[in-house]
This record gives sequence, structure tokens and C-alpha cells, in this order.
Amino acid sequence: MNRLWLIFALCLVGSTIAVAQGRPSSAYAPGLGEFMIFTQLRHAKLWFAGKSGNWDLARYEIDELKEGLEDAARQYPSYEGVPIGEMIKANAITPLDELAKVVDAKNSAKFDGAFDALTAACNTCHAGANKAFIKIRRPSQLPVSNQDFNTK
Repeated sequence: MNRLWLIFALCLVGSTIAVAQGRPSSAYAPGLGEFMIFTQLRHAKLWFAGKSGNWDLARYEIDELKEGLEDAARQYPSYEGVPIGEMIKANAITPLDELAKVVDAKNSAKFDGAFDALTAACNTCHAGANKAFIKIRRPSQLPVSNQDFNTK
């Protein structure tokens, strides 16, 4: 057991020295594209949860979307000369918060419009990042076949 602690301590010291010397750590950091793929998946899951009236799942997906976008903004404040962090804050957070209010109220009548406002915010960011060819829309098929979106 003491040998395991010694090995752990040496690994910890070695990785600390490597980082201090400017060498990259072996910790995985997702690229901006990975953040956006997760965002797109959660966006689709949010749509089907809301349309199914699964408000708990819809709220969960909103929280995960917001957390993921905030992480992306923190990790990539600027990317290829584009102020990603500021664009996310300026465009996506308010529509997410408004959609959260609709979901919390379990308001099916306002869900589509609030969801579409979020989708428009995504496309505004993409256009501002010179990626207008990435156009997001309402999903037409379930994003995953192994999840039940219905609450009944």
C-alpha cells in the first residue's frame, strides 16, 4: 500500500513540474467543436422533451446547455480571432433563461417560440463567428433511440 502512495506522489509531482515548465498536461480538454456537438445534441433532446411535456427532462437539458456554453465561453474566450465567450454571453444566455421560464411554467403554448428564439441565437453566433454554414433548426427525428422522452 505504501508503494502505491509513493507512485501516486511521484506522478503528481511529475505532472506538476511538467505543467510548470510549460509542457501540456495529459488532461483532456474538449475542443470548441466538441462543445458545440454536445450543445447540438442537448438542443435536440430539449426539443423532444418539451414537445413530449417532459418538463423535468427539458429543464435538465436547459441547465446542461447553459453549463456547457458557459464552459465553452470560459475555455474559448476567443477562437480564430472571434470573441466566442462574449458572443455566447450576449446571444445565448438570455434566450436560455427565457426558455427556462417557459419550461418551469410548463407552458406548451409558448414552448415553440421560446425554443425558436434559442435556435435563432445559435445561428446568430454561428454567423458572427464566420460559420453561417452551420445552421441549426428544430430537429425532425429523435436524436437518440435509446431514451424515452415521454413521461407517461
